[in-house]
Amino acid sequence: MRTFDLEEQERGPVTVIAVEGSVDAVTAPRLSEALAAAVAAGRVRLVVDLGGVDYVSSSALRALLAGVKGSRAAAGDLRLAAVPPPVARVFELAGFDGIVQRFDDADAAALSFA
Repeated sequence: MRTFDLEEQERGPVTVIAVEGSVDAVTAPRLSEALAAAVAAGRVRLVVDLGGVDYVSSSALRALLAGVKGSRAAAGDLRLAAVPPPVARVFELAGFDGIVQRFDDADAAALSFA
């Protein structure tokens, strides 16, 4: 069984959600819930740090897309950080690069909101 963990951190007006493990049909709902809860709390500038992710399924793409839509509907945005090459390849194949900005690390992504 693959492990999964989320850790949220406030960096001024930006919320960084660091994800570890595999984001699949079992774990993606937790990511969706975390993103939706942040937006509901008015934290609409979101960075999802994927540096600790080893696998993503289409469920992960749906969770992230829902987060993008939710944050943008509330006048915010969602950025991705530290995307490992195999995960980046999945995003490229799915056309995610045209939807979500990617940054080398969470600090760069958070600064991009300035």
